[in-house]
Amino acid sequence: MTELHATQVAARPRATASPLGPVALTTLLFGAFLPMLSFFIINVALPAIGSDLHASSGELQLVVGSYGIANATLLVVGGRLGDGFGRKRLFLIGLTGFTVMSLICAIAPTIGVLLAARVVQGAAAAAMTPQVLASITSLLTGEHRARAMAMFGVAGGAAAALGQILGGVLVEADVFGLGWRAVFLVNVPVGVLALAAAIRLLPETKANQTHRVDLVGAALLALTLVLLLLPLTEGRPLGWPLWTWLCLAATIPAVAVLGLHQHRAEQSGQAPLIPPTVLRLRAMRIGLLLAVAFFTTFGGFMFVFALATQGEAHMSPLEGGLSLLPMAVGFLITSIYGPRLQQRYGASLILRGWLVQAVGYAVLAVVALTLWPDVNPWKLAVPMLIAGFGSGLVMVPLMGVVVGQVPPAQAGLGSGILLTSQQTCLALGAATVGTAYLALAGTSWGQGGALAAVALAITAVSLLMTPVTHQLRSRA
Repeated sequence: MTELHATQVAARPRATASPLGPVALTTLLFGAFLPMLSFFIINVALPAIGSDLHASSGELQLVVGSYGIANATLLVVGGRLGDGFGRKRLFLIGLTGFTVMSLICAIAPTIGVLLAARVVQGAAAAAMTPQVLASITSLLTGEHRARAMAMFGVAGGAAAALGQILGGVLVEADVFGLGWRAVFLVNVPVGVLALAAAIRLLPETKANQTHRVDLVGAALLALTLVLLLLPLTEGRPLGWPLWTWLCLAATIPAVAVLGLHQHRAEQSGQAPLIPPTVLRLRAMRIGLLLAVAFFTTFGGFMFVFALATQGEAHMSPLEGGLSLLPMAVGFLITSIYGPRLQQRYGASLILRGWLVQAVGYAVLAVVALTLWPDVNPWKLAVPMLIAGFGSGLVMVPLMGVVVGQVPPAQAGLGSGILLTSQQTCLALGAATVGTAYLALAGTSWGQGGALAAVALAITAVSLLMTPVTHQLRSRA
């Protein structure tokens, strides 16, 4: 991503003297809201997509994963391009591409077209999202900046929590017979309005110092993710042919080559995609471990929950979405009050979140084991509320706490690495957790037992992360 600490307003000195107006800030925050919404709104529509486009379970995983891979690979590249060519310009390019690709997704006649459009949609989101944080940091100061950063967290949290509920409503309503296509089409009018407002209201900013884009690093990261995620998503339905094992084995040398390239790029004075010196910071190592644990399990759970509720439980898309309403409520509460709680409790707030989340998923496992498939939104409400509250306590303060323990000169790079890991692990969760769930669901465990197993696994991960989180209490 971009080095947020080194940014200054260019060409418009007047913009540094006055903060963004409320309409301009809201427009900018759509760059955080829409990409996250698009990741989660799709989950509840997956069964309908599979039925309409005759897609396999592996292809449905790729509908989620392909977007995440493209987004994760290009986030840092998008930030660097914004530094050099102008953040407003990159924001407009990204928002335009995201809107157009949303329309193409909505009218996709085959699963192949849908997957291709999702890749480009993820790339467009990667051009847009980094400009939000960079613009906030360069245009605002003091209380205005703190409030805008808090709103950035709320935007992402709201999108994650409300995405599947909105998806369920749109699929169930079947507006004009669109069915699942409405979950993509809803982005189009919002994108057009945001685009018109951004052209008029957003000031242009650039970084005082720019760095060459590490295209080789981006290509190596993309190759590594494809080698890892493609066999994990396609291996099970295809019976694990030889090529899947060869791809998985090739992941190891791919990681080694990526690491070597990043080290050499940094040693030669270039700006690598993932700087090794930042990864060597104690707070960053801990933060990355926490991010991997949370976003992999969270992304995987959202994927399997939609399949389970619309499978043996025979819920409609609307009922499946409404089952997530208590989680959304808990998530939104922590998104709103999280910044204030973070100031008071610091890293211990994340630790509390892991414990609360563990309780929620443990209760969900009990419900799935004892009541399945006779479940409905009401019977799932209590565990989903607890899990949502705990998830919000982990996710909302995570980036602020970790980056706050990184030296200011490396804070921007730390934020970019954490955002990249977020998108990577959301895609990884759909591939790994989704594959494990689908494998168990096809046995005597059934979908209820498989969902319970996933919930218990997340409970175990949450408990394992509590001693790791405790280490964040001391300064790096």
